[in-house]
Amino acid sequence: MQSADYRDSGLDFGRDFVFGSATASYQIEGAVAEDGRGPSIWDTFSHTPGKVWNGDTGDVACDHYHRVEEDLDLMQRLGLESYRFSIAWPRIQPTGTGEANEAGLAFYDRLVDGLLARGIRPIATLYHWDLPQALEDAGGWTSRDTSFAFAEYARIVGERLGDRVSVWTTLNEPWCSAYLGYGSGAHAPGHTDGAEALAAVHHLNLAHGLAVRALREVVTNDPEFSITLNLHVVRPDGPTGAEAARRIEGLANRVFLDPMLRGTYPADVMEDTAAVTDWSFVHDGDLELIHQPVDLIGVNYYSTVTVRMWDGSGEKVVADGHKDMGGTAWPGADGVEFLQQPGPYTAMGWNIDPSGLEDLLVSLHEQFPDTPLMVTENGAAFDDEVVDGGDGPRVHDAERIDYLRRHFTAAHRAMARGVDLRGYQVWSLMDNFEWGYGYSKRFGIVRVDYETLERIPKDSALWYAELIRTRRIPG
Repeated sequence: MQSADYRDSGLDFGRDFVFGSATASYQIEGAVAEDGRGPSIWDTFSHTPGKVWNGDTGDVACDHYHRVEEDLDLMQRLGLESYRFSIAWPRIQPTGTGEANEAGLAFYDRLVDGLLARGIRPIATLYHWDLPQALEDAGGWTSRDTSFAFAEYARIVGERLGDRVSVWTTLNEPWCSAYLGYGSGAHAPGHTDGAEALAAVHHLNLAHGLAVRALREVVTNDPEFSITLNLHVVRPDGPTGAEAARRIEGLANRVFLDPMLRGTYPADVMEDTAAVTDWSFVHDGDLELIHQPVDLIGVNYYSTVTVRMWDGSGEKVVADGHKDMGGTAWPGADGVEFLQQPGPYTAMGWNIDPSGLEDLLVSLHEQFPDTPLMVTENGAAFDDEVVDGGDGPRVHDAERIDYLRRHFTAAHRAMARGVDLRGYQVWSLMDNFEWGYGYSKRFGIVRVDYETLERIPKDSALWYAELIRTRRIPG
């Protein structure tokens, strides 16, 4: 019998379901100026006063670059079946173009070989936001040249790792790269221009299509090709809610899904944003390039939003879950109000609503029934406390265990409704640099002591190891 609060136990995921965890290069690797790596936009952004909490940077992060063997052993001890990591473009091409940096490729060689030696499937993301600074200086994602540079980078990496990687993901959350990077100013490079944000949307879409095409030409095994999207679960409120939801779903979801999976841009989004841009950056033939066959859609899910049209009276509420840095993540939707969500909340201030994950997975399955899905990120930041466990430090993170249990239950319910869900990558393997929040927010199932860099598996890691071992949600 299903519980109303999604706190089910004993649910069986079967032998083919793939349990793993995920990280991103700038958030964990450190070693930002070693072995030929060039600067990225996040190096520049984090070193700019006022952009990141406490002036934190990813210079050292979790020092994964030097501790990769230790981290691989940790993954093996937890029983991970897959590991979703991202490749740092400026490690491969320090300026984003030109010859490959052998030391950078060699690092990912070691990582992939280490995963395979431990029976862990490598899931490689080509881009998790660390654009080479030299490309940003030339226009970044507002320039179509960056899309073609990305395809060449994909080709280089595919030629090197394309006999061993099991899943290739082109981009992680292009919504964040475009709208938070060029619209709201909350992410690198920190611009606040709606027209730039929409140009970035298109050039990221184009980069995805070009990269899939390039990878298919060079890989020699039989991998799956994918894109990871942070699709928004939008709840309408009141008589104007439907119109507000249409606008936000267009900007957040359909502007990516439609060109990638249907080969068109949604006409209503182009109409909604006509006062922001004329979309002349879309060239003849671009949609055909974007619309490449994919084997998997990666789904990142954390929370929901509730919207209505602002009536113009009082102060507009913009509780969309993102830092206010002066711009807007919603070009052409100035009239939409984001209402405060009911709790409980994570340490990020995001509401906890596992029904949103079930609804999102079912909706995607209904729209694209022939395309399998994978949860590529789901997890929560809480204010963890380290205690003496008698035999060493421990973290009793009951809130995170509860969060994961409820969201795994939501995923299981979606599968029971016919969704072809192939796996689940918990965010994140370890505490790390949380972008604009620096080291103030901890998402990991493994704690990182940022002074000693010691790794401490939290109770949630032990809970997850039990889930993987038994294939059932622990009681």
